[in-house]
This record gives sequence, C-alpha cells and structure tokens, in this order.
Amino acid sequence: MKELIEYMARAIVDSPDDVEVTEEDGGDHIIYRLTVAEEDMGRVIGKQGRIANAMRALLKVAAIRRDERVVLEIG
Repeated sequence: MKELIEYMARAIVDSPDDVEVTEEDGGDHIIYRLTVAEEDMGRVIGKQGRIANAMRALLKVAAIRRDERVVLEIG
C-alpha cells in the first residue's frame, strides 16, 4: 500500500525526492500520512480535492482486495 501511494504521488509532483509516506496503526484501520514539498501540495490535492479523492479511491480499492481498512491523510 505504501508503495502505491508513493508511486502515485511521485508521478504528480515536481520534487519526487521529497515524497514521504508513513504508516500508523489506528486500531481497526491503518493510517497513511503523505507529505510532499510545500510547493507540490496543490498538485497532490488538485482542484477542489479531485486528485486527493482519486488517490483515496484507488487506495480504497486496493485495501478492499486485501481485506483491510485504510485512511490517507495528506499534509
């Protein structure tokens, strides 16, 4: 899952070396925190959050296939 998030984020941003994904246990779900360079934040979120929502949707599909619950936090 972590690799999927990194792959999607690195494809979008101008500074792929600054992409970092951390994993945290949230009890019944796993929380993934995506951090990017300050100037790339708008690219990852997109207009009206469309790119962020698309990333969350793809992550949700991958999580369902693994029978897991995940949350993606960007910031």
